[in-house]
Amino acid sequence: MTDQPTESPRDPSPEVLAELARLNEAASVAPNNMEPMIALWKAVARLDYWVFVNRGTPESPIPYMVSGQDGPIMCIYSNAKQAQSAAHANGVIPTDEPVPLFGVPLPEALDWAMSFGEYGVTGVVIDYPYLGAWSPLRNLQHLKPA
Repeated sequence: MTDQPTESPRDPSPEVLAELARLNEAASVAPNNMEPMIALWKAVARLDYWVFVNRGTPESPIPYMVSGQDGPIMCIYSNAKQAQSAAHANGVIPTDEPVPLFGVPLPEALDWAMSFGEYGVTGVVIDYPYLGAWSPLRNLQHLKPA
């Protein structure tokens, strides 16, 4: 799909993961207030890597996606443990098999994810189903560093 090289993802610190959970909770309790959701996605864009469950091959990775009302939604993960757990919990990969993962460093991951718009991808979701906050794909452009 793209020429973006894959790299080994590095997991964020427990403090960063706790902050993502806190921001997600703030966004969940105020769904009509966009400020907490914006804060969450800014924090997601500050991660070193976005981790993906690979549904393609190592040579041609394809991120795991879920069906959305308007089209496919790309599942991004903050860390390998979340990605592996989600792949098993959602039945994407049998629980007795290893989960193929790949990572894309930020801020390059923003452009890489947005490039999937040409294939009909409409959004991204973080740590699905654990956090589950989603964003329209076009909003990722606002998270790019100035």
